[in-house]
Amino acid sequence: MKYYKLIGMACLMLFLFTCSKDEIINEEQSVKPIETNIDYFKRAGLKPIGSGVMMQAFYWDVPAGGTWWNTINSKVADWSNSGIDAIWLPPVSKAQNGPFSMGYDPFDYFDFGEYNQMGSTETRFGSRTELTNMINTAHQNGLNVIADIVINHNSGGASEANPYTGGNTWTDFNPMSGNFYRSATDFHANNIHSNDSGAFGGFPDLCHNQTYVQDWLWKNPNSVAKYYRDVIGFDGWRFDYVKGFEPWVVKAWKDEVGGFSVGELWDSNVSLLDSWTSSAEASAFDFACYYKMKDAFMGNNLNALNDNMLWKQNASRAVTFVTNHDTDEIINNKILAYAYILTHEGYPTIFYKDYEEWLNKERLNNLIWIHNNLAGGSTNILHADTDEYVARRNGYNNSGLVVYINNSNLWKERWIETNWSNTVIKDYTGHSSWEPTTQYGKWVKIQAPPKSYSVWSVK
Repeated sequence: MKYYKLIGMACLMLFLFTCSKDEIINEEQSVKPIETNIDYFKRAGLKPIGSGVMMQAFYWDVPAGGTWWNTINSKVADWSNSGIDAIWLPPVSKAQNGPFSMGYDPFDYFDFGEYNQMGSTETRFGSRTELTNMINTAHQNGLNVIADIVINHNSGGASEANPYTGGNTWTDFNPMSGNFYRSATDFHANNIHSNDSGAFGGFPDLCHNQTYVQDWLWKNPNSVAKYYRDVIGFDGWRFDYVKGFEPWVVKAWKDEVGGFSVGELWDSNVSLLDSWTSSAEASAFDFACYYKMKDAFMGNNLNALNDNMLWKQNASRAVTFVTNHDTDEIINNKILAYAYILTHEGYPTIFYKDYEEWLNKERLNNLIWIHNNLAGGSTNILHADTDEYVARRNGYNNSGLVVYINNSNLWKERWIETNWSNTVIKDYTGHSSWEPTTQYGKWVKIQAPPKSYSVWSVK
């Protein structure tokens, strides 16, 4: 690996000494853009991210055997029709555990299932061709595709003598793609940087302060970021384990290549989440909301929904979720949690297994429709106690809604204040057959069935 770096530096020095300044400028201007599979700048027709709902298009230990990209390919049209606007994929490149890896132990960022290394040619999910075919199908159906980017750590390198530790480390990376060779200098500790925010699981910890690492990750024309965007066809980024590196890394990546960006900052501290989104200029998964929903629906106390969450601090930066590949703790009353995130502010995410296997797809599709068509504007919490929660969305160019969540075993009724005067309203979930008329003063009585919810708006 060091050999390749030295050769590259030598070539650069020779080039600089044998070319005039004008010749260098002309050479730079004549560089051809990389050949692309999908022209990023012509991907018109995609739904605006945030206009609908994101689908997490995987779960932990999806079936091995290289079939997953084809599975997703068969579903994206239906997802788009239901109101999904983006799909989030697992890490797509070859990892240390080859055909068994979920991708979070990255080895070769440029092997998408085409090189025989780490025990397989295909990844767990399939081949490069199957990946790009699936992304093309998603784009044809208006869906954005979000890449899961793991840049905190690497795995699978060979052992080498490490001058910074005085021993041997597994930091000699020689990927068959021929791109982004790495050695001890590219990891912590090294000659310029002893550590960053945090290592993970004992894996070699990439040093984003090294210019060489920055060049390969996001700066160069053939960097990971630009290759994933321009050649593979990704439209946005989900950054894994952002506690492991500083938020400027995400900002620098986004400044270079654009695209929707969301970080996995696994923490319930709202101030920390809000501060990170400001520094990174990116969204974050609303773990504060997740844990308050866990308290509310698993702890049978809807008062917890009064507490602070990222969406209440900065809704434009909050990506809400009920379950992901790491967390599945809201088991009881899970559909009530979806009723919460799909009627409230933030950008909601649906988990693959919840949608395809565990919950009632018809009810989820109804909530997605409600989110996309009625759930606009600011939020007022109208009532919260142990069993009942009522909130009003005030609408933008639509009429808004009132959501009534009932965690008790009995039908519940409650008088609430709406934004509508002398107006017939109805429950858009179909759970209640009432069609009451609001009073002159905008008050009306609504109801919700046991362990369920209703969503009211203008008929």
